[in-house]
Amino acid sequence: MASFKRVLPDIITFGENDIPGLIELSGSVGWDYNDREIATILSTGRVYGHKNEEDAIISSAAVIPYGKSLASIGMVIVREDYRGMGLGRQVVQRCLRTVPKAAVMLIATEEGKPLYESMGFRTADYVHKFICDNYVPQSSPNFEYVITPFAEQDLPRIVELDKTAVGEERRTLLIHRIQQALLCLVAKDSAGRTVGYGLSVPGPVNRIIGPIVAPNYAIACLLINHLAGAHEGKIRIDVPSGHEKLMAHLIRCGFKKVSQPPVMIIHSDQLPNRNGTLFAIAAQVFG
Repeated sequence: MASFKRVLPDIITFGENDIPGLIELSGSVGWDYNDREIATILSTGRVYGHKNEEDAIISSAAVIPYGKSLASIGMVIVREDYRGMGLGRQVVQRCLRTVPKAAVMLIATEEGKPLYESMGFRTADYVHKFICDNYVPQSSPNFEYVITPFAEQDLPRIVELDKTAVGEERRTLLIHRIQQALLCLVAKDSAGRTVGYGLSVPGPVNRIIGPIVAPNYAIACLLINHLAGAHEGKIRIDVPSGHEKLMAHLIRCGFKKVSQPPVMIIHSDQLPNRNGTLFAIAAQVFG
């Protein structure tokens, strides 16, 4: 008896009406996206994927451009019963065509890394994922800095600080992420100048702390303490490499390191120039 391969469906661009289906797809692989998180992704980038004949979403990948030189890919998911058909490769290729002149980064799962390597991605760094069930605040030195709630006039300075921390401007993402956040705090020096900022974003399972941008480790700890100190429940923070003092501090606060996924990049040999002030990323989908 002759055997027939299933024909690959066409790639489509998802919109707001597809949010419930994207939440269902992400839940099928144990990822805790909610409607506000996916709405932020849709507002800052594009999400591509496939649907089957029952109009159910069976694959996804998101691409978020930052300026002209950098982009991030995330939310790469293929439903289990449709794996092995090349859908993941197709949607990642579609994302790459959206940003043909940019260096593109992604944070890979163990299962996805071989696919990305076969497409030309190379490991450039690692991110360190920490989870906390019960946050234990630690005393902070008395600095001449104050932590205040975000105000609209702080946005230009936050965008500036974030650009030098990440290597490219992320104004659109920051606007939507601040709107999504439960808390956005800024650190100011004795002259009232904003020197750092941090966000706390609610999720269905974890409270996400990040991004955190600060001029030094101590102010990063101060921001984290203000963002996490009053929360009862699970907290997640993803820390880029090079911040061992912060990671040790997080462990003293009750965090446990649960994974160390690679940051992979294509169309460049390395991540963009950064000044070492990014102490926590926004989320893996945002790079």
